[in-house]
Amino acid sequence: MHGETSEPVRARLRYCHIHKYLLIYCMPPAAPTQENRIFRALADPTRRAIFESLTEGEAMVKDLTARFDISQPAVSQHLAALREAGLVEGRRDGRRVFYRVEPGGMKPLVDWIAHYQAFWTDRVGRLQELLDRMDS
Repeated sequence: MHGETSEPVRARLRYCHIHKYLLIYCMPPAAPTQENRIFRALADPTRRAIFESLTEGEAMVKDLTARFDISQPAVSQHLAALREAGLVEGRRDGRRVFYRVEPGGMKPLVDWIAHYQAFWTDRVGRLQELLDRMDS
């Protein structure tokens, strides 16, 4: 009987396997968090460059088109992604739209980084203490 599993144990294993499968493969994907939207928006190098350019002051689409040597529709798409992530906003002045950095747009990302900075600072501190004790 060594190596054999009882029927109740096999039933529990099947039950756990089925629920693990349901959790992994059948759950709807989580809604994207604000941090994820920011990461996705800044993952593109051109979009990052546009964002960095806007930190120097507001600009119209035509200014950004000339600055980056890309088409107007491409700049508009990049700005839409940055707007959706909450990183830039547009200000209308008649027919013109001036884009600028949204001051609070990076706050979710800064908060996310601060959380993990505290986490790793604590862990590294404990590791250092352990290594010091081991050296003693």
